[in-house]
Amino acid sequence: MNLIVAMTGASGALATKLLMEKSQWPVTLVASKMGRVVYEQEVGPFAELEALASEIWKDGDLTATIASGTVPTAGMVILPCSANTLGKVACGLADSLVTRAAHCQLKEGRKVVLCIREAPWTLLNTQNAATIAAAGGIVMPMSPPYYFIKGRDPDKVSVKEMIGYFADHVLSLFGQESPKTWEDIR
Repeated sequence: MNLIVAMTGASGALATKLLMEKSQWPVTLVASKMGRVVYEQEVGPFAELEALASEIWKDGDLTATIASGTVPTAGMVILPCSANTLGKVACGLADSLVTRAAHCQLKEGRKVVLCIREAPWTLLNTQNAATIAAAGGIVMPMSPPYYFIKGRDPDKVSVKEMIGYFADHVLSLFGQESPKTWEDIR
């Protein structure tokens, strides 16, 4: 089974790459138009990300296998997830492959994790997040576990390392063992 990884037009695209590199599951990748743009602005050529995927779909292709709940998956992560996508998923809009796939995963009772990269939140963001949680999804703001640098010089910890810890945490929600936990550092 594949893990669906969707990315939308919010900042934080490096986390998508790190999550895909670390995933124990083959990845089905779908990105919005702005997700592709942001990736290229923040990380590099989108083709490099596509090379990490076992399957790639265009966001406008609603005939894709992941547009149906009958295709088994390990679940879905939207990383980064824009406030726009959060709102669409919360309202049940399925006007793109990203939002349709999220809808299918939720209706099948599969894990859906929306990694929001938006701050500060408005009341609407908070209400949309509550709606997602009530529907069985997980809202996980892109906040790295800072405690993993305990006892280390903060000047020697890279952004990539911190985002990698976040990616590990996301994958642990799907059942992948995390290489480092709070227990290791407390």
